[in-house]
Amino acid sequence: MRIKLDENLPQQIAAGLAELGHDVHTVTSEQLTGSRDAQIWATVQRERRFLITQDLDFADLRQFVPGTHHGMLLVRLHFPSRTNLSNRILELFRSESVVSWEGCFVVATEHKVRVRRQPLA
Repeated sequence: MRIKLDENLPQQIAAGLAELGHDVHTVTSEQLTGSRDAQIWATVQRERRFLITQDLDFADLRQFVPGTHHGMLLVRLHFPSRTNLSNRILELFRSESVVSWEGCFVVATEHKVRVRRQPLA
């Protein structure tokens, strides 16, 4: 899976995802830190990547309709320490069928995963 890791997530997640066979780019390594969300979103879409973020600005389903993009995972933990974020994201990518999330809007908490797919026509 082609992934873009947002700047609000620990960078060590990139190495863990790469070990699992994913092609991971990070906002930080591409000098996009501090860029407007619109610029990051445009880059993610141009590169055809799945965005992983904690940024609630990406939570608006009216703006980020499933099926109109390459997919997004919004991580919402009660205690989002670097360790908790890393552990939860890597756990998801080890245990879930994440390839089926392409084009979807996914929200993950400590105990749940909610997947919003493209509406049926």
